[in-house]
Amino acid sequence: MEAVIQEESTGCGIAASAALAGISYLEAKRIANALGIYASDKSLWSETDHVLKLLQELGISVSSKEVPFESWERLPDKALMAIKWRMKQNKPYWHWVVFVREGSEAKVLDSKKALKSNVRQDFGRINPRWYIQVFN
Repeated sequence: MEAVIQEESTGCGIAASAALAGISYLEAKRIANALGIYASDKSLWSETDHVLKLLQELGISVSSKEVPFESWERLPDKALMAIKWRMKQNKPYWHWVVFVREGSEAKVLDSKKALKSNVRQDFGRINPRWYIQVFN
């Protein structure tokens, strides 16, 4: 699985969905927009509904529940994760990333454009709040 770089500063949910589906950011954005989902909508990174709707449209099966993060070892082989979780004006916000374990290698695919590498293994620096299991 490859990281997909977000083309908009608020497009992490679209980019994470694209990475899981194996498509480009622009293709995922086109599909998201057709569903009424736009990166500029702040609910994209403070609610799960839009991303879950996009993933369903892309044929990606995920759990319907958010599971609190306990440890990297206890994560499923694929997960959509909320990192950089914070409260702003009594509303939660986070950055979407993808966790994937392939064989013995675990990595986080982070869509942020400014990163030197969008494939992260600096687990001590990543502070997940919760995750949603990805089944396919």
